[in-house]
Amino acid sequence: NSRTIALLSQLEKINLDSVVGESDHARHVTSKILHLVQSQEKTKKEMTSKGSTGIEVILSTLEVVFFSCCGCGFIAVLHFIIMKCGGRRASVLVTKGGTQILLQLLLTASKDSPPNEELMMLLHTLLAKIGPKDKKIGMKARINGALNISLNLVKHNLQNHRLVLPCLQVLRVYSTNSVNAVSLGKNGVVELMFKIIGPFSKRNTSLMKVALDTLAALLKSKTNARRAVDRGYVQVLLTIYVDWHRHDSRHRYMLIRKGVLQCIKNVTNIKLGRKAFIDANGMKILYNTSQECLAVRTLDPLVNTSSLIMRKCFPKNRLPLPTIKSAFHFQLPVIPASGPVAQLYNLPPDVDDVVDESDDNDDVETESEIETEIDDDKDQHFKNDDIETDINKLKPRQELGRPMDELKMYEQFFPELSENFEEWDLVSKEPKPLVPDANLSGPIVVPTASVE
Repeated sequence: NSRTIALLSQLEKINLDSVVGESDHARHVTSKILHLVQSQEKTKKEMTSKGSTGIEVILSTLEVVFFSCCGCGFIAVLHFIIMKCGGRRASVLVTKGGTQILLQLLLTASKDSPPNEELMMLLHTLLAKIGPKDKKIGMKARINGALNISLNLVKHNLQNHRLVLPCLQVLRVYSTNSVNAVSLGKNGVVELMFKIIGPFSKRNTSLMKVALDTLAALLKSKTNARRAVDRGYVQVLLTIYVDWHRHDSRHRYMLIRKGVLQCIKNVTNIKLGRKAFIDANGMKILYNTSQECLAVRTLDPLVNTSSLIMRKCFPKNRLPLPTIKSAFHFQLPVIPASGPVAQLYNLPPDVDDVVDESDDNDDVETESEIETEIDDDKDQHFKNDDIETDINKLKPRQELGRPMDELKMYEQFFPELSENFEEWDLVSKEPKPLVPDANLSGPIVVPTASVE
């Protein structure tokens, strides 16, 4: 047996005993495992191989008892394994219940005053790595009360970029859940993001990129988008975009510029956002910057996103027509008594029917965003008014175009016009199936052409 397996066996024994006095022993074993994993490729393969129980043993140790003195060592082992082995091991960690255990550890570690910075950084880095592999991490974090833990860490450590970066990565994962996005928005996360993002700077560009991605995910919520519009952040986003566009002459920070555009795109999904965009001269800004980006092929994503925003926000103008009615008039066979067709036919000749007010009701009613995890639309059966359900109306009306007296001259050609087929005994005249007759015997003669 290898040394790694022996150390894992000692950890399993500690799990079964769960003695407080074993904390020193657990710390010693954990430090040895971490040293072996970091220094020997063979040990790393043993811990991450398909049949290995290394990750399970570490998770069970963290689940049974949290040693405050050696918890950082356990997390460091997991962190090294996940970061070096990639998504394959992250999926294993999720299937073994690692997300729930890490969230519980985060809750426990947050109760320390002050919290262990190194442990918090490792926990958030792990959660950010395995978060995309767990579709329910947003719901789990909300139930465990982990949302505000990450948010408060960012609020109180804005200058500590080493800790803020993994916290923002976790908030970005949390914000993909609409309920979490609304909850975080109420706690001031939108305002917090605008304290991190700013004008052009070559320092902390990775932090800027993650903050923009987090803000874009938050602004998908209409509640957060309205909050951003009310605080004048549309103008701020445009100013930031222009500043990065002017200073990024070598186009090294295209992803940051695209992140700003993504935030603008999401905030303009509501009518208030589109109005604020136009009032801030956004159409001219994006048009001019897009013209300058056309010469560089690598900036096509910026041009495409800018085009989508401009098309969405361009004011809707009326058609240059006096009426939407066709110049050619055809009398309908049946004009309904009510409905849009009847309203169109009953309009006076001088009434302007070109104006379309369908977009004016976009944001009239205030959306109460009470998103749920259950898709209720599957259980609702909506009635389609375009489908006729009256059987009598669906039956074709068989009416002759000419009187019966005039059609009698065609009686010999079309007997179906005058015959009553109900009196006919059609069943008895049907051909009967061929039954072989015993009396009919002899050779079968097939007529062929005669030979001359």
